[in-house]
Amino acid sequence: MRALVIGASGGIGGALAVRLAGQGAEVVALSRRADGLDLTDGAAVERVLGAVAGPFDQIWVASGVLEAPEKALKAMTPEGLMRAFSVNAMGPALVMRHMARLMPRDRPARFAALSARVGSIGDNRLGGWYAYRAAKAALNQLVHTAAIEMARTHPQAVVVALHPGTVETGLAPAQRAGHPAVGPEVAAANLLAVLERLGPDQSGGFFDWKGETVPW
Repeated sequence: MRALVIGASGGIGGALAVRLAGQGAEVVALSRRADGLDLTDGAAVERVLGAVAGPFDQIWVASGVLEAPEKALKAMTPEGLMRAFSVNAMGPALVMRHMARLMPRDRPARFAALSARVGSIGDNRLGGWYAYRAAKAALNQLVHTAAIEMARTHPQAVVVALHPGTVETGLAPAQRAGHPAVGPEVAAANLLAVLERLGPDQSGGFFDWKGETVPW
C-alpha cells in the first residue's frame, strides 16, 4: 500500500505517517516545514504535489490551524477569518485538485481531510469560534462536493471528512473546552481504523473518531 500524508510535521499527521509505515505502507510524508508545501500558496501546492507520482491507496490532509478562537462577534477580524479559511478550507481544496490524478480508478482508494465537530452547523449549541467553525464547515462542503465528482471516475473511492476528537497537539487546555484529550498516536490509530471501515456508499460523509456520523 502507498499513502500520502499532507501535514506530516504536525502531531496527528506525523503519527499517521509513523503508524502507516509501521503497517508496511510506503509513505510519502509532506509538510510546509520540510518540503515547502505551504497550503496557503497555490503555486507551492502545484509545485510540490505536481512532482508527486501516484497512485496512492490513502491520502490524508492533516493540516489545520486554530488561533485564538473568538468568543463574540466583535472579536472577529478580517485577518483572522482569512487565516482560518486559507489553511483550513482553501488548503485542503488545493490538495483535492490533485485527487483524480493521485488516486487509482480500478481499485479501492481513500481520501480523508481532518475536519472538526465544531464545523457542524447542526451540532453548534455554544456559539463562538466563528472563523474556525466557518472554515471547517466550508471544508466539509468542499469534501462532500469533491466526493460526488470523484464517484463519476473513481467508483471505488472514499472521500470523507473526519473529526479526530480532542487531541493533545498545539491546543491550549482552555481551547479544549474541558474535553479529555488523547495523544496523537491514539488519534491516528482511531482515524485509520475508521477510514478502513468506510466504503464508497459512505463517500462524501462526515464521521468522528468512533466512526459515527457527524451532522452537517
